[in-house]
Amino acid sequence: MPIPARISGLSGVVAAGHPLSAEAGAQVLREGGNAVDAAVCAVLASFAVESPLTGFGAGGFMMVHRPGAPADSATTLLDFFVSAPGRDGIEREAELVPVPVHFDVETVQTFYVGPASCGVPGTAAGLEEVLRRFGTMPPAELVKPGVRLAREGAPVNAEQAYILDILAPIHARLEGTRELYAPAGRTLREGEVFRFAELAETLERYGAEGAEPFCRGEIAAALSEHVVAGGGTLGPEDLAAYEPVEREPIRAHFRGAEVLTNPPPSSGGTLIAYCLGLLEQAGERSGPEQLVAAMEAANAARGDLLGSTTHISVLDGNGMCANVTCSNGSGSGVLVPGTGVILNNMLGEEDLNPLGFHATPAGHRVTSMMAPTVVLRDGEIELGLGSAGSNRIRSAILQTIVRAVEQGMGAGEAVRAPRLHFEDGVVQAEPGIDEEALRRIEARGTPVLRRPQINLFFGGTQAVARERGSGRLSGGGDPRRGGSVAVA
Repeated sequence: MPIPARISGLSGVVAAGHPLSAEAGAQVLREGGNAVDAAVCAVLASFAVESPLTGFGAGGFMMVHRPGAPADSATTLLDFFVSAPGRDGIEREAELVPVPVHFDVETVQTFYVGPASCGVPGTAAGLEEVLRRFGTMPPAELVKPGVRLAREGAPVNAEQAYILDILAPIHARLEGTRELYAPAGRTLREGEVFRFAELAETLERYGAEGAEPFCRGEIAAALSEHVVAGGGTLGPEDLAAYEPVEREPIRAHFRGAEVLTNPPPSSGGTLIAYCLGLLEQAGERSGPEQLVAAMEAANAARGDLLGSTTHISVLDGNGMCANVTCSNGSGSGVLVPGTGVILNNMLGEEDLNPLGFHATPAGHRVTSMMAPTVVLRDGEIELGLGSAGSNRIRSAILQTIVRAVEQGMGAGEAVRAPRLHFEDGVVQAEPGIDEEALRRIEARGTPVLRRPQINLFFGGTQAVARERGSGRLSGGGDPRRGGSVAVA
């Protein structure tokens, strides 16, 4: 049953990219955990039900807002995104493998995968650190839903079936992922049960031992040995030296609210803040023409990419908000035997390597478009959100903020509202964008591609909101990526 845009009488709300991820987080809130506990639990559950998008081989960011804390430290951004390997001086003996992926008849993207594409993952260390600093529940409790979902399995929903289908050329390349996602010799279909037994064991170990096995223990050794044997460069020192980094969020003012988002070296938050500033200067209404102009002005800074990412937003009854975005890129196709870890392909994502492949110095973070974001008014949380969708992350978050803050929509309505995106001189628009505005854009010489229906191309935004005055909570799960809301 769809969750209404506004929900009263709640002690918390979770928006996630899969109903079972959202429910795992909501159950933690019902048991007395806070927003960070719920977010971590939902992330760990997503490893089991959204495994092509995220996992222990991925990286990410979490933004935490704590009500009542001093204003200069109330909002924290923890960076645990993928870094470049190379500390061990291992010579690369394999090349990136190009694989074309057909998103639809009009959109084909080449991804570069294989062992040479694997960067240093950060989710194990990052989730451990955020729990240490802000959580209240033990990891052994928070892994339980993910363990159950991985071991017992869960039906593949329509959105995950689509993702498995379009990523099949990557999954089919190497032993391990091929059998995982096509156990009967063909890719799993909607309604069929997906199980990931090795991941269940690894989640249990994470609950008992934390990140240590992933950084310096047996799992780290297995990751390095497998990647190096395949010609990649992920070394033991790369994993042992990895650390999450706290960063100061960048701030923008929009329609009387303060927007805090992801700072450099990630580029997505900077571009969102830049666009919001342009919209603030352009007038009181941010229509399609104003949005396109802001996107066009920002496009000189970044190129294009289609990637596999998932986002979770949590708001608890005390006003604590946790927003976490994790990504495996398109996935490298490398499943390390015995670990349940599918490694990222961040070294093979063109948009994340602007200086060229394998040019990022060892130990440095790969750049990202991911941008977990909060919106505050008078120091109190009004909106928490983030998105999947790679280069569409910035436009998806931007438009959701405009709808919620400027136009007064609830979180669900703002997330579901039609989107447009400007890239490579073309405006792409979902059904429902004002047709007269689109014709005016065309009259100025900018082509408009009208998409026949909503599509994950336009991002996968998950958002939670707290209404001014009443304190009522709302949540929005993006139908473009199978998003869902669960309440406590």
